[in-house]
Amino acid sequence: MEEEFEFGFTEDPKFSVERYEEMIRNQDQYFFDAQAFENIIDYYIEKNDPARALQVAEYAISQHPFAAVFLIKQAQLLVIANKIDDAFASLDKAAMLEASDPDIYLIRGNIYEGMERFTEALESYEKALDLAEETDEILLHIAYVYQNMGDYETAITYLKLCLKQNMENQDALYELAFCYDVLDNQEESVQFYQQYIDNEPYSYAAWYNLGNAFTKLSLFEKAIDAYDYAILIKDSFASAYFNKGNALVNLEKYAEAIEVYRHTFEYEQPNADTYCAIGECYEKLEQMDDARVFYKKSVKMDPKLADAWFGIGVTLDFEERYFEALHFYKKALDLDIANADYWFAIADAEYKLGHLTEAETAYEKVVELNPIDVDAWLDYSSILYEQSRLTGAIEIMAEAIKNNPDAAELYYRMVAYLFAKGDYNEALNYLELALAADPEKHYILFDYLPQLQENKVILDIINRYSR
Repeated sequence: MEEEFEFGFTEDPKFSVERYEEMIRNQDQYFFDAQAFENIIDYYIEKNDPARALQVAEYAISQHPFAAVFLIKQAQLLVIANKIDDAFASLDKAAMLEASDPDIYLIRGNIYEGMERFTEALESYEKALDLAEETDEILLHIAYVYQNMGDYETAITYLKLCLKQNMENQDALYELAFCYDVLDNQEESVQFYQQYIDNEPYSYAAWYNLGNAFTKLSLFEKAIDAYDYAILIKDSFASAYFNKGNALVNLEKYAEAIEVYRHTFEYEQPNADTYCAIGECYEKLEQMDDARVFYKKSVKMDPKLADAWFGIGVTLDFEERYFEALHFYKKALDLDIANADYWFAIADAEYKLGHLTEAETAYEKVVELNPIDVDAWLDYSSILYEQSRLTGAIEIMAEAIKNNPDAAELYYRMVAYLFAKGDYNEALNYLELALAADPEKHYILFDYLPQLQENKVILDIINRYSR
């Protein structure tokens, strides 16, 4: 007959685990009280060994068949193992033993949420809400369901209830920022975080989210102040340094931004995005060697970061090394084929290399992807004009104007092309439109066709509008 040993809750949790593992090795049978079993299950969950934890739960159920806690733990572990039907069965048994345990309905809600059966998920969470003493996590789950249903207004209501229950629920703070973001309601976001900070002035997460909301409103000075408070409260907050760096970039304070970005390396491993951001600052400062060093560090760490490959190209382009620049622009484009900025850079480099056909093809792609890029339309038409393809240049301008009816530059350029072609009446019509849009920009016409400065008819029309 097997000898049975009993281990109780007075034991150290580690001791319980050792005894359990000894029992398995010896193929023996020891008795553990409920607390000891909970400790052993939690130990394996923390060790990220759900299969072993599930074995223990099953063993615990055999020894304590009327303890709902082990059926609940079994259900959680079966969900991890993707055995959904078995998990539901365990929860049903647990409910028969202890129907008032909120965890039963919380896990059920989790399963339904994962299956996108949102109505049933909400019903389960509402039951859990009625039974639980601490409700902030359940309210957070309800908010997640409403987010998944695309109802961000209701999600916000539940996130605020969650924070009312527990002001320190960081997840709720960040989710709230996300919801305001989706609704593009940064003003209300600012208002909420300012009120929240009045009650919780030492919440670094609230200051950080306030900074993000100010950033999205382009209030960069205020954003920097908010990030500074977040950093003051938690000096190892790498994300706050990074976003503060971004705000400084928006204020064109590139040298300061570099210093702030470098701070992140003290608190987290350097990453490709930060290296790329530093590279961009050096690029803006026209310190191209330093910029290239950081862009190269970035692509070494993440070869799929298109912006860093593009940045290397920009530094070479600046040094008039257009052929080399093209190579890196194309690497960026391979990773992000629909990026109009990359196509624009390629078009420009091809043009500078005298590859007019390739430049034309690339400009065509730019205006297809971004038809409101006025400069791209102007450059595209210039290539045709330089080749004396006046009809083509005029057609491009007509298309440009259709997409950008308020851009005076396009009308002035059209005037120049029509004069060059000899369509004087049409040119004068467009000149009136150009002057009506922006009389100050009439110099554009003379930049392109200086001889028109001698044309009395044109000067009379311009003077009429300039007065």
